[in-house]
Amino acid sequence: MGRGLEILSGRVTAPGATLTALTMAAGNSLTIRNAPLDSDVRLIEIWALNNVAGIGRIRSPRLHDNVQGIRFRITATDPIPLVPPGTFQKLIPQDTLVAELSGSAVGGQIEQLQMLIYYANLPGIEARLATFDEVLRRAVSQVTVENAITPGAAGGYSGEVALNATFDLLKANTDYALIGYTVDARCAAVRWRGADFGNLGVGGPGHNTQRDVTARWFIVLSQELGLPLVPIFNSANKAGVLVDVVQDQGAAAVNINSILLELGGAAAVAVPR
Repeated sequence: MGRGLEILSGRVTAPGATLTALTMAAGNSLTIRNAPLDSDVRLIEIWALNNVAGIGRIRSPRLHDNVQGIRFRITATDPIPLVPPGTFQKLIPQDTLVAELSGSAVGGQIEQLQMLIYYANLPGIEARLATFDEVLRRAVSQVTVENAITPGAAGGYSGEVALNATFDLLKANTDYALIGYTVDARCAAVRWRGADFGNLGVGGPGHNTQRDVTARWFIVLSQELGLPLVPIFNSANKAGVLVDVVQDQGAAAVNINSILLELGGAAAVAVPR
């Protein structure tokens, strides 16, 4: 059984009040991956970063309806999670979603919508994902790793750097859990990719004021849904853990602090709860 967790990002440019189909970021697709038809595939979170208030919509004949589906109002410059904690939308492998956004009518302004999808059984992918309880049983120390990201202004993923590009202090041949993160400038999304994550991107919203949301991002997702959603990687692969962001036309630089827990063996002393 190969688990997977994947962030998807798409954008529209100056759509105005018209709900406009997303152009997906490089490497992302609105076609759900080819998992077994009876496997558990879930849309677990949605968020958007708009220059002005707008509407987001995700629909498909395989969802509740193909007219409005999942429709929500988007507040300007506020990439807050939109799916109530602990809830999700069941997805069908190989179904193609229709995702749309409205927003700014100003030429060149980019509006961006993100989704986070969990696969319980994705052939060919073997992401290292754990529940937070499993992580706590092995937790030894907390450490943060800072990355300075200089994104582009075209939307989509940009500014990619290796996790150890600036601070290379992780212990050799040691497992680390990515439990959350903080950013110092707003962006549509933060993403981590690497072999330990099945070469899929895991991530969340780039909210610089609601740090209580992002600092516990993977913890809360795991606890609320009862799923293994905390990404784990080995420090031997640190140069291959790549960090980037989704930013709009403003291309504001972002400093990311990845919040990690060093993991020991099964007998390691757990962090007090």
